Amino acid sequence: MPVNDIRYQEIVKGLQEEKTALVAVSKTKPVEDIEALLALGQLDFGENYVQELVDKQSKITKEIRWHFIGHLQTNKVKMIVPFVYLIQSVDSLKLLTEINKQAEKIGRCVDCLLQIHIAKEETKYGLDEAELYEILATGSSLKNVHIKGLMGMATLTGDESIIRSEYRYLKQLFDTLKAERSECAHFSVLSMGMSSDYTIAISEGSNMVRIGSLIFGERNYPVK
Repeated sequence: MPVNDIRYQEIVKGLQEEKTALVAVSKTKPVEDIEALLALGQLDFGENYVQELVDKQSKITKEIRWHFIGHLQTNKVKMIVPFVYLIQSVDSLKLLTEINKQAEKIGRCVDCLLQIHIAKEETKYGLDEAELYEILATGSSLKNVHIKGLMGMATLTGDESIIRSEYRYLKQLFDTLKAERSECAHFSVLSMGMSSDYTIAISEGSNMVRIGSLIFGERNYPVK
């Protein structure tokens, strides 16, 4: 299925009115689909799998901002650190430390978001509050990573009240950190909301959404 140009333009217009950034989630989609969106002015693209991201990055020469939004294993960090724009899924101090180590080797400072576990589903990754405060206490001493804010994924459910409460919690946490912790005063990105729930996320304070299927159509599995 080709890129839905009309739907994309509608989404962009609505997000611009809300001052919300769009990350087009292109996982499992071909380079041609990404290039079609690049031609429309989209710069930010999200990928979940390291090898797929590396392959696509090697084939696209136009300006593009790659966001890594999947679970990132420490042994694969070095593959994306040279070019990644934003790693949204930092879910451990070990991972953040490895990103810092690999970035230091090549003289980069890599922007990151801390992924917070807000869903009722145990299968989703993310930090709990205790882990969050531990990472904040230590992470500020790492010179080659820059924590720009928080990311979260809500429970996959049709119950809007559950989704709304999870996003509201994350927004409150984001605001509390900015107000009460000096190392978080600069936080500027709150990434929450996907194709199925991004309008709820925006109403609860998200300023970055990750939308894939509404733009690209259903995903083409399997991809490893």
